[in-house]
Amino acid sequence: MPIYEYYCADCDVEFDKLVKLADANVVQACPECGGRHTQKKLSTFATRGSGAGQSMAVSNCGGGGRFS
Repeated sequence: MPIYEYYCADCDVEFDKLVKLADANVVQACPECGGRHTQKKLSTFATRGSGAGQSMAVSNCGGGGRFS
């Protein structure tokens, strides 16, 4: 199950939630205020290359390619 990042427009809070893939498009309630005006955020993660000082931000919306 992936962890998604959300933003609540009702109370201006960002939160993470572990969500089943089948429920990925279901509106999630805010854990802070219980509001239903939440949006899934575009998440990125950083990896460090083999060389010193190399890093790269990668989006989770890729085309399913393979990393080496």
